[in-house]
Amino acid sequence: MDLYYIPSSAPCRAVLMTAQALGVDLNKKFLNLRKSEHLTPEFLKINPQHTVPTLIDGDFVLWESRVIMMYLCEKFDAAGNWYPKCPKLRAIVQHRMLFDLEILYRSFADYFYPTMLRGERADPKMYTNIERAFEMFNTLLEGKQFAAGDFVTIADISLLSTVTTFDSVKFDLSKYPNVARWYEACKIAVPGYAENLEGCKIFEKIFRNKL
Repeated sequence: MDLYYIPSSAPCRAVLMTAQALGVDLNKKFLNLRKSEHLTPEFLKINPQHTVPTLIDGDFVLWESRVIMMYLCEKFDAAGNWYPKCPKLRAIVQHRMLFDLEILYRSFADYFYPTMLRGERADPKMYTNIERAFEMFNTLLEGKQFAAGDFVTIADISLLSTVTTFDSVKFDLSKYPNVARWYEACKIAVPGYAENLEGCKIFEKIFRNKL
């Protein structure tokens, strides 16, 4: 399977960690967004939304990282170790992944990306959304070792890619003890964390250069 990606992207890193967790080898294809390679006619035929990550499995094409993660689990995680078969547990995993997408990751994008991409001054109101997101995540982790319970799942992988990105811009996680504890546990429990960290270092360099 081919994966169009950039290593600095949190969603791309989440897919890479999922593949490692499942023992799946992906043919990684770096897409240079600075050179607008995602806007070429060839890539637009593959993905008209021109986003990364994009997965190609034969004649099947899929994008949106969390959907790709679920797809890989459906195909390669027969035992349901990373994506539980139990409907209730699976629903919790899906909730946490959507929480990451719509609340936690979005709070990062809303605050930092206007500065990074357009050189705009950050909006303090958006920073408040970050704090609220982490407060909620801290609450969701109360009494749990991992995002969906006492076992690591793809929800943790999705959230880990986002929280590592926050960490790379020196966001203070110590104010959220459950998140800080979870973060340290995920560094050990999630395969591919080292590659994720390397991608974060690239992101941090880009971030510092933009500032």
